[in-house]
Parts: sequence; structure tokens; C-alpha cells
Amino acid sequence: MNVDFLAHPAEEVAPKLLGTVLTCETPEGTVSVAITETEAYSGTADPASHAYRGRTPRNAVMFGPAGHLYVYRSHGLHWCANVVTGTNGVASAVLIRAGRVVKGEDLARERRGEGVESARLARGPGNFCRALGITGEHGGADLLKGSSVVLSEGEPVSAALIRVGPRVGVSRAHDWQHRFHVAGDPTVSAYRLSPRARPADGA
Repeated sequence: MNVDFLAHPAEEVAPKLLGTVLTCETPEGTVSVAITETEAYSGTADPASHAYRGRTPRNAVMFGPAGHLYVYRSHGLHWCANVVTGTNGVASAVLIRAGRVVKGEDLARERRGEGVESARLARGPGNFCRALGITGEHGGADLLKGSSVVLSEGEPVSAALIRVGPRVGVSRAHDWQHRFHVAGDPTVSAYRLSPRARPADGA
């Protein structure tokens, strides 16, 4: 994996991330998850993006360089992980929504709960981070240079299996076709339209 793979707009990188593997090393052990669902956020051009209103201390990582991890807290409860993409100085990131645990399943289940079935361990962006042990401390991590969180190549996903649709749970630009997932994969989260959803101000 190199920066050239990620140095493109989020909506181009998001489907290519399907099948890649995110690994997180912590004092408790290592967990790796193959990505099965993503959502693209296009920065200042995207009403649903954290960077829509410009650069702030919170979202600065989104402005590059590509290959870093943008982590934020959703509703004050769950950590969510995003892979920064695109051109340095232009905000662009891909939210990782779900994946399949391929290493460290016992540790992932310990974090998620003994009764959680394998397909649900990393289903949904909050559960994805919980299974891996990703928190705000990992924000800004370089995913390409051997930090505690690493993005690597995995088993390629056939284009015939990639599905595209609207984003989940966002109130603005919810109808943008920026969600990508592996067809028929049980780890993919269910689609939910936000009750506050409204049409996008543009494409």
C-alpha cells in the first residue's frame, strides 16, 4: 500500500478500500479487519462532511496528507475511523463503516461482548473501532508507515460484487451515492435513512 493508492477524491478511493485490511496494535494485542463497507466524504464541497465549513483544529487531519487516520466521536458515544484521501490541503476522507475480523477475533469479541456473533463484531462504524481498539488517541496516525494502526492490501473485491447507494444516517446530502459495500456480505450494516434527512444542496 502506498500513498498513490489514496491520493484521489474520496468517492474514487472508497470502493477501492473494500477488501483492504486495517490492523491496530494495542497493549492488549492485535486485531485486523478486512473492510467491507465505506462512505466517501468530499470535504468543503460536501454538506455532510465535517470539513464543509472549512478547516478547524478538530478536522485538520482531513486536509491531508493522504494516508492518515481521522478519528472523531459520534454523538459523544462511539469512535469512528476515516482514511484521509486526496490532495494535500484539500479535505477528503473515507469513513470505514464495517468489516470482517481476520485476526484477533478473541480480543475483538472481548471488547464487543461474548455473545456477539462473528459477523457483527465490526459491523457499523462504532463497532468497527471498538473491535480494533481504535480511539481518539489514534487520530492522525500514519496508516502507511508502520504506526500502531496500519492499512494494508488484502484480498481484492470483484467489481461485480461492489454495490453503491446513499449514505447512512446523515441529515444532509444523504442521497449522494457515496456508500460502497460488498454485496451479500453479512458484516455490512443495514441502511437507515436519518429522520432528519433533507436533500443535498447540489449534486
